[in-house]
Amino acid sequence: MKKIIFFSLLSLSLFFVACDNDDEATPMTTDLGYHAHIMSPSADNKHVGDTIHIHVNFESHAGEVVHNVQVRIYNKDNDTEIFNGPDEGHVHETSGKYSFHKDFVLSEANGVTGHSNWVLEAKVWGHHASEGEAMETVEFHVHP
Repeated sequence: MKKIIFFSLLSLSLFFVACDNDDEATPMTTDLGYHAHIMSPSADNKHVGDTIHIHVNFESHAGEVVHNVQVRIYNKDNDTEIFNGPDEGHVHETSGKYSFHKDFVLSEANGVTGHSNWVLEAKVWGHHASEGEAMETVEFHVHP
């Protein structure tokens, strides 16, 4: 009788482990309610040498965990990327809200030249690639 109970419990525990692994392999279909809100910089024109403050609020309006975020700046004309953050994009913020702040200098040393157009792109997504992904962008022009 003890063997039957033991093997029953063992089988049951293996079933739950297998279900957990299946969950990892299959993305959730629940609406995660993700949004990226770019607070700054604005779309106003800027100049080479300006320091911009990057401030993005990521959140899940459904109260889900904010797993992954990315903020990048790239040249609109040739896709050359000059900024990509944060250093660790898997933030796993259980509160459902994450704020990213960073100062960045629009300098020639950082690849910025005058009369150029730039896009700041902010993305948030779930545990799995592209799961519930939401993106917001702001475009700005840099003068010499």
